[in-house]
Amino acid sequence: MNRFHVHLNVTDLDASIRFYTQLFASAPTVVKADYAKWMLEDPRVNFAISNTGRAAGVDHLGLQADDDEGLRTLGRRLDAAGGAVIPEDAAICCYARSDKLWTEDPQGTRWETFHTLGEATTYHGGDAACATDGASCTPDPRAMKPKVEKGAACCVPASGCC
Repeated sequence: MNRFHVHLNVTDLDASIRFYTQLFASAPTVVKADYAKWMLEDPRVNFAISNTGRAAGVDHLGLQADDDEGLRTLGRRLDAAGGAVIPEDAAICCYARSDKLWTEDPQGTRWETFHTLGEATTYHGGDAACATDGASCTPDPRAMKPKVEKGAACCVPASGCC
């Protein structure tokens, strides 16, 4: 089963943690100096907030897959929906290591589909060769070229990225 994902940029992390802890009746599952995340079951959502210097508001939306096959299925759906699908293999973002697929909807809202592989010790990997901008781990799909093997179907990461 997939999990809906929402990532907000906030100006006051501590006040936002207090607010969302009360709203969700649950403490965050991850708290860092610039980031917090709730893995909620009702509703089933991965809700994250960060204070990384970006404008406050919705940073991106997404779907978190439980496994590789779920991510491939979501990738096929994104491809069928149209627009560029940008893969990131083993990306370091939000204190986690994940395989990701990025796109934008017709309004320009960034969508992240991902399968988390494990934890990371930093907010972002900082690898200039990867798709993320380093500030919030969300790329600008319009400015990127898909990293796919020549002749491959959509959403197969090229070797050597990230």
